[in-house]
Amino acid sequence: MLDAPILEMIGRFHTLEGGYTRSRSAFVVSTRFLDFPALSATILSGLPASRSNFFCAMKLKLLFLACVVVCGSGFVSPPLALALGLVFGFTFTHPFPEQSRAASKWLLQASVVGLGFGMNLQQVIHTGEMSFVYTLAGICGALLLGAWLGRVMGVQAKSAYLISTGTAICGGSAIAAIAPVVEAGEDQIAVSLGTVFVLNSVALLIFPLIGTALHLSQAQFGLWSALAIHDTSSVVGAAAKYGTAALAIATTVKLTRTLWIVPLAIGTALFRKSKAKIQWPWFIAFFCVAAMLNTYLPANIPASSSVFAALFKLGRIGLTLTLFLIGAGVSRETIKQVGVRPLLQGLALWLAVASISLVLIMKGVIGL
Repeated sequence: MLDAPILEMIGRFHTLEGGYTRSRSAFVVSTRFLDFPALSATILSGLPASRSNFFCAMKLKLLFLACVVVCGSGFVSPPLALALGLVFGFTFTHPFPEQSRAASKWLLQASVVGLGFGMNLQQVIHTGEMSFVYTLAGICGALLLGAWLGRVMGVQAKSAYLISTGTAICGGSAIAAIAPVVEAGEDQIAVSLGTVFVLNSVALLIFPLIGTALHLSQAQFGLWSALAIHDTSSVVGAAAKYGTAALAIATTVKLTRTLWIVPLAIGTALFRKSKAKIQWPWFIAFFCVAAMLNTYLPANIPASSSVFAALFKLGRIGLTLTLFLIGAGVSRETIKQVGVRPLLQGLALWLAVASISLVLIMKGVIGL
């Protein structure tokens, strides 16, 4: 029989509202003297969650929200926002993983539309026409090389195709659009997205440094980043860091690449006889509408120019915040889940695309 004081102590631990006053470790030590291991385990299993764990979770959420506020303040550069996100992702457990992924997707699209309010429609059309051949050749080359690398390195066919698609067109957006068409599993999608996100983060951080070291012009860097960096967010982020002219060229050429999601998805669906719904990149059409308004409306309504300038600034801020959210989603678990082979395939393919396009741009073979 247990002594009355001991029974009273156990009862108090079960009836205390909102938690218990002693630490869990201290209670474990005290129960050892009872010499009733089974009773100790039963008591511990019935205890509520620790208040300290609750406060730690709250502090983590507040830290994440503070980083969001800082990155959305307009005083943080896109590469710094991504670096801050990566530090958070590798250091802490993400408190809002699902919400962050959904927010980054829609925030990116809204930010691209906002950037359209700072573009000239005629220049957008001219740049798109000039870069049409380059983007088509780059996409075809990346898909073929990616398929070959996937076979050589023993990567699963669907994962290899998704990684190649993400590298050739627009990173995570292309993978999300093509995955249902090829009926990829969740593990294959996760591996492909992880590979692209890791390399995409590296590209944003090192491309401005390489461009500065090689003394690339604004036009050269804008074209190179648009042809060689995976996601639209990092393309625009790297170009925004390099200069305004590079930003205009990179955004236009990258969106020209993004348009190829539709024909590639249709072609893949026809080849595989898939009936999956194709995701249309409608935000590109809204980007063109924004550029059209910025080009023609201020002549009739001068006050609109200040409004468009504010929307353009909001687009850049939204893009910076998007990069933080993307970086915070890359963790140690992401690296482990990717594995060596898919990462090597993505790395080799990305290095080939970046190197070849850079050489051709510097030699003057391709340009705007």
